[in-house]
Amino acid sequence: MPKRKGEDKLIVILGPTSCGKTSLAVKLAKVFNGEIISADSRQVYKGMDIGAGKDLDEYGNVPYHLIDVASPKSQFSLAEYQKLAYKAIDDIIKRGKTPFLVGGAGLYLSAVIDGYRLSDAKPDKKLREHLNTGTLEQLQKLVAKYKLQLNKSDFNNKRRIIRNIEIFKSNDQMFTCSNVPRYDCLILGIKYPKKIIDERIDKRLIHRLEKEGMIDEVKKLHKQGVSWKKLEGFGLEYKWIACYLQKKISYDVMAEKLAIAIHQFAKRQMTWFKKDKRIKWIKDYSEAKKTLKKFIKN
Repeated sequence: MPKRKGEDKLIVILGPTSCGKTSLAVKLAKVFNGEIISADSRQVYKGMDIGAGKDLDEYGNVPYHLIDVASPKSQFSLAEYQKLAYKAIDDIIKRGKTPFLVGGAGLYLSAVIDGYRLSDAKPDKKLREHLNTGTLEQLQKLVAKYKLQLNKSDFNNKRRIIRNIEIFKSNDQMFTCSNVPRYDCLILGIKYPKKIIDERIDKRLIHRLEKEGMIDEVKKLHKQGVSWKKLEGFGLEYKWIACYLQKKISYDVMAEKLAIAIHQFAKRQMTWFKKDKRIKWIKDYSEAKKTLKKFIKN
């Protein structure tokens, strides 16, 4: 049975790429006897280290979870992530420690924070292809026909409507707006001026390309059997470096396109986060520590 909201406390640290989420989380985890659960849609994959920004050296002796739990050659669903996250969080709490959910993947974070009711139903490719030919308005009529319970955001999103219909057709539990939060969450957000984030993104990208061997990482993944199509599907670093390695674009074009894509990604992340009024935006470690101490006492 799902836990009632408020039974257990979960600390969430989120923000756009390059804002220093992991660094802050590690500092807080050391003070509050914590362990970190990654909320990143690419860090779950083995071998995707540099491009996914795992930065494992930062953790030191702080235990972490949901990193390197899946093969990049396989599909890893939001439902699978949620299930593993719940398992890790509950185990951390059971051992008397503090769970820190840390990342920038809005959907992954929301699935845990808000207790999305997800389904393990497998994708139906034929049905999906058929539904994709319909307009949003046509799909919304199907939502009414099947009496699916969708929130406003899902109702206006073709991909999510299609997934709900897919689940409905499989006679499985639906992804609905009837979410069941399991934890009492303190959600801390890290926000810097756009100029600073842009500078950090550019500096980190240059270092990863020229010093850390990010191109070699993508080469290695392909040699291990991850198709170019699959790599491109992971987006950002993996997409543009894969295009470069296939000689579709030059190195300079790759670097330029990738920088633009990461800046746009950071902007989309902030757009997602700004909608959530529960987020407490903090300026520094001192403010975060003070806020967290008060939350744990209550």
